[in-house]
Amino acid sequence: MKPAIADGHVVTIHYRLTLDDGSVADQSFGGEPMPYLHGSQNIVPGLERQLAGKKIGDKLEVVVPANEGYGEYDPAAEQTVPKSQFPPNVELTVGMAFQTRGRNGQTMPVYVRAVKDDQVTVTANHPLAGQRLNFTIEVVDVRRATADEKKHGHAHGPGGHHHH
Repeated sequence: MKPAIADGHVVTIHYRLTLDDGSVADQSFGGEPMPYLHGSQNIVPGLERQLAGKKIGDKLEVVVPANEGYGEYDPAAEQTVPKSQFPPNVELTVGMAFQTRGRNGQTMPVYVRAVKDDQVTVTANHPLAGQRLNFTIEVVDVRRATADEKKHGHAHGPGGHHHH
């Protein structure tokens, strides 16, 4: 008897994420399914919550509001900087991610939101912040996590996992 999805299980899902405008933001169908460790915040909280208790073979449509997804959009997390602050050989495009150092020295991603002449607007908001997330999910596999996976806080692929 395969377990139902609960904390401490490695769950493998196929997913399609569409936004309210109908565009597909991300999907695994047609490729490799995605494993994650349930209960370790590997996926957005609203999706994790609604997958609890599901079993292999279950197919579901899950709607995740912004506050349970990538958060509400925070306009204060946006700033405009001169293009000269970016590497000269990089062609800047909207949605591109850069690593920057936060106030406490931790690295955090920022995303290019707009490019206008020699000014670049960057934001610490995730590109999907403020968006409602519409998931189509198929549960492919559920198994108990290994001790290593629990310790590392994420699923390991077939044949174990090597940290570099």
